[in-house]
Amino acid sequence: MSRWSLPPSAIPTAWFNVIPHLTSPLQPPLHPGTREPVGPDDLAPLFPMALIGQEVSTDPWIDIPGEVLDILRLWRPTPLVRATRLEKALGTPARIYFKDESVSPSGSHKTNTAVAQAFYNKQEGIARLTTETGAGQWGTALSFACSQFDLDLKVYMVRTSYEQKPYRRIAIETWGGEVVPSPVDDPNNPGSLGSAISDAVRDCVSRDDTHYSLGSVLNHVLLHQTVIGLEAKEQLEQAGERLPDVVIAPCGGGSNLGGITFPFVPEKDVRLLAVEPVSCPTLTQGTFDYDFGDVAGTTPLLPMYTLGHDFMPPSIHAGGLRYHGDAPLVSQLVRDGRMEAVAYPQGKVFEAAVQFTRTEGKIPAPETSHAIRAAIDEALAAKETGEEKVILFNFSGHGFLDLAAYDDYNNGRLPEEQG
Repeated sequence: MSRWSLPPSAIPTAWFNVIPHLTSPLQPPLHPGTREPVGPDDLAPLFPMALIGQEVSTDPWIDIPGEVLDILRLWRPTPLVRATRLEKALGTPARIYFKDESVSPSGSHKTNTAVAQAFYNKQEGIARLTTETGAGQWGTALSFACSQFDLDLKVYMVRTSYEQKPYRRIAIETWGGEVVPSPVDDPNNPGSLGSAISDAVRDCVSRDDTHYSLGSVLNHVLLHQTVIGLEAKEQLEQAGERLPDVVIAPCGGGSNLGGITFPFVPEKDVRLLAVEPVSCPTLTQGTFDYDFGDVAGTTPLLPMYTLGHDFMPPSIHAGGLRYHGDAPLVSQLVRDGRMEAVAYPQGKVFEAAVQFTRTEGKIPAPETSHAIRAAIDEALAAKETGEEKVILFNFSGHGFLDLAAYDDYNNGRLPEEQG
């Protein structure tokens, strides 16, 4: 195993905006009532004006505020690691690298945008945030960020994850957040990110001191995550490595995928690969259309690949990937042919996760394990052809709070047909 760590001074000071690099224009979000393009005033009850500006900006670079950088430096730059032991176990000529986002305070990439969103809301005088969380990684990240800026937080956690992952709830509460299972009005419903968004938005619009914060999907969220790919490019150069042949990340709403892949979009010879569960195959089986971001139909309509806003996926362990739609930016790249997508069943994903753990020593989150599965398959394909392929994937979060899922897998309780 080889690691490349940049000095703290090398942390990116501006976010990379992929919008100027799209080959076709991004369609605007539509108002849920009028079906007309939304304007800043429509979004003001939910978001601070700074984030609304970032949502529509076409500037190629957007400066990161100093107050945000000060907190990001607690763990950034994150290491780039070459998975030499996994390479040896696979017998592949491919070189496999992963960007280790699990070293953040909350254990995942989500903290990158949580800090920025908390800062901009505090700057606008907001006292309280509401949000949804799937597996709990976003909820823990935002709870940490709110503690840094003295903001109150209420988290609506997908019920199946609330029940499967109690330690995520405890982490959120330890940082000062309040957690309730979602949907709040149906205790027998396993829930989804779409239903949790509905609960969080309803709460937000009922109070003047509150804004809503989203951990994925929207343009400004993916923008904040591009520190991942920007650092990875510099670290590969530092290691004397060429550009990767393929960049891989799991995809639920698209935040960690966009974070590591977007800075590589201008590099035409670099393949970009999104990985999703077969139980929620948005990019591989969904339809590109306007759809609501939530189950209740309260959010703006977004142009995206979708399974339908009322789609309720089964209760797989990768709760962060159980979302009916994908980020408009990710969807546009897939539609334009710049990004590929693949889906895997749950059993194959955990098989790869265990192999990675036993070679590289790190236990990945179930979401992260989707990228590992695809990276292993890319490496095995290179073995067949003898190609010295360079593979980069995003290790988006650790699995220390997901050990119940590994217990199910290790003891044969993980149904393959769940995806």
